Amino acid sequence: MKRILLLGAGRSAASLIQYLCDNATAESWRIRIGDISVGHLQPLMEAVTCVDLLNFDVHNERQRAEEVQQADLVISLLPAAFHILVAQECLKQNKNLITASYVTPAFKALHQEAEEKNLTILMESGLDPGIDHMSAMAVIHRLKDAGGKITSFKSFTGGLVAPESDNNPWRYKFTWNPRNVVLAGQGTAKYIKNGTYKFIPYHQLFKRTDEFFVEGYGQFEGYANRDSLSYREPYGLADIPTMLRGTLRRPGYCAAWDVFVQLGLTDDSYTLEGTENMTHCSFIEAFLPPATTQGQSITERLAAYTGIPADGTIMEKIVWLGLFEEKSIELTGATPAQVLEKILKEKWTLAPGDKDMIVMQHLFEYEQEGEKREITSTLVATGDDETHTAMAKTVGLPVGILAKLLLQGKINQRGVVIPIYPELYKPVLEELKQFGVDFVEKERVLQE
Repeated sequence: MKRILLLGAGRSAASLIQYLCDNATAESWRIRIGDISVGHLQPLMEAVTCVDLLNFDVHNERQRAEEVQQADLVISLLPAAFHILVAQECLKQNKNLITASYVTPAFKALHQEAEEKNLTILMESGLDPGIDHMSAMAVIHRLKDAGGKITSFKSFTGGLVAPESDNNPWRYKFTWNPRNVVLAGQGTAKYIKNGTYKFIPYHQLFKRTDEFFVEGYGQFEGYANRDSLSYREPYGLADIPTMLRGTLRRPGYCAAWDVFVQLGLTDDSYTLEGTENMTHCSFIEAFLPPATTQGQSITERLAAYTGIPADGTIMEKIVWLGLFEEKSIELTGATPAQVLEKILKEKWTLAPGDKDMIVMQHLFEYEQEGEKREITSTLVATGDDETHTAMAKTVGLPVGILAKLLLQGKINQRGVVIPIYPELYKPVLEELKQFGVDFVEKERVLQE
């Protein structure tokens, strides 16, 4: 009997839990699921004999040590900041670990010790990062093996709403951690284009977007992720002239979100005074300069200050969110980003029956035998409902498949690893097809 400890049972865990339960009997697994609260899982797990639930506090050193000690494999879907505590405990007790989150400098520092202890800390194993690495490497290795030279690689992913649930002016709803959405893009985006390094500071990020078309789903826009350069070496593309990774949204989203950036509403670095007495309207008022003419409305002032039309589609989006309403914020000692998050959650939460949608698109340009060609590789996955979402599916299923491979002894990579190796990505991509997670490729010759 192999024992799996899953830490984190939030919105991205539903499909992973289902996958682990579905495979538990055949694989002889016993599963323990821990989170700060697991009450929402109790009704679902009553008839499942292979699962134990526990209230878990990652800061409780004794509990953390006891639970990791009993496990053969640890999976962490906790908030990203807590993974390092779990990883350090796993290293102490010689346990393998899988997470869906990015490799940070703190994790890189664990690589040598994990390697020496013959352990695998498998990270970036969910959607983005995760499936993006796996699907990209499958094409990259195929092209290289055929003698192709890749000259450009662009990759964009978005967690969006399915067309049938696309019913608000933003064409967006939360399908993952709202806080991460509010803070997305902060820092400077770095990429390379035609051999020249390019940098986009945060205050310009949402002004500089690329356009995309996905057959059957229409137009999208993408903005650059923070660091596209760090993946050149792992992908084997150290000398590539153009490489860019980014996030997809529907057209118009970025221009409207840029208003929040310009106002300072996404700032999480300080605490606002007086939030307990603020309304949505006075929150916006606090970031605007005084009126320039008598009787100037708050929407006119916002338009003048940010340079948007007072009666255009951007203002329509902002009005729809209720940002000019005299509705109490009901927060004390909050940052601007926390206030904005609370307001957005009231409007952007998936309603009963809503379906989300994941869209991922890779664009490769390469040269082979004197000919320039382009490959477009596209994934569109739709959720079943507001609980079994496409986000949960695409984050959780690859983690579950990799957990199975690791427990079966089929993964030989050691240290801190991301799934860029054929032994990792090939079986995952193949099994994902059974769940409707599959890429459609199109190729064409580029005209000179």
